[in-house]
Amino acid sequence: MDKDSDKGNSYGCPVDHTALKSQQPSGIVSAPHASGSCPVDHTKQQSPGFMESLFGSKPLKTECPVDHKGTSVNPLNMMPNLSQDKHESQETALSTEREISTIPRADQDSQWEYPSPQQFYNALARKNMPAPEEHIDVMVDIHNFLNEGAWNEVLKWEKRHERECLQPKLIRLQGRPNDLSPLARMYSWIYGVKPFDRHDWYVDRCGKQKRYVIDYYEGYPQDDMPVFNLVVRPAIDDMGSLVDRAKQLWQDAKEEYFSKNKE
Repeated sequence: MDKDSDKGNSYGCPVDHTALKSQQPSGIVSAPHASGSCPVDHTKQQSPGFMESLFGSKPLKTECPVDHKGTSVNPLNMMPNLSQDKHESQETALSTEREISTIPRADQDSQWEYPSPQQFYNALARKNMPAPEEHIDVMVDIHNFLNEGAWNEVLKWEKRHERECLQPKLIRLQGRPNDLSPLARMYSWIYGVKPFDRHDWYVDRCGKQKRYVIDYYEGYPQDDMPVFNLVVRPAIDDMGSLVDRAKQLWQDAKEEYFSKNKE
């Protein structure tokens, strides 16, 4: 089994951003170690982050712009009803096409749909967040890319239970940007870094609901590409999730020990 607790594989960004290289809008997703190490690699040269490169030096609240807990959401899946209409502050036309994700829905036999660039812009405008129209397509690509990476990390955890359930599905998600998870709080105390967003994902494990906590960190750019670190793990809501976390911590510790002994 792959290393799948608070660390995982790196995902190369599927978006070709060579035409926008000066704005650094490409990406890598990686998940940091489970051994308590800082989720941001401070050995990399510090330079303006991806969010700052898009929006300049103006401070930006960088949580997910899609509101998953307002009054305009579907209470069954916590997904908002986003308008496809052009916003009054908008100058250029944006696409209304929506990309189909690889994430299966629990409420029907289909996959979740990501918001269109127009819906994404409307979500930003509704929350009074900066919405540079020339970057919306890139922002949507990164948003979708991060969600795909998060789901892949969830599936690594769920692989432990594949005899019980071959196809876990996403029930709903909840954005909690202002609520630090216990692990994120510990990292902030020790390393002085905080995630720019947090999601709680509720997964259907063939009739059993399991909650996953995802902390989103922005790392230092590498080779002119932004780095986003996702810390994905099951919430300790029951004994089974605690056992999964303990097993993975032990596995990571063994792999790190043997890796050092090989050097």
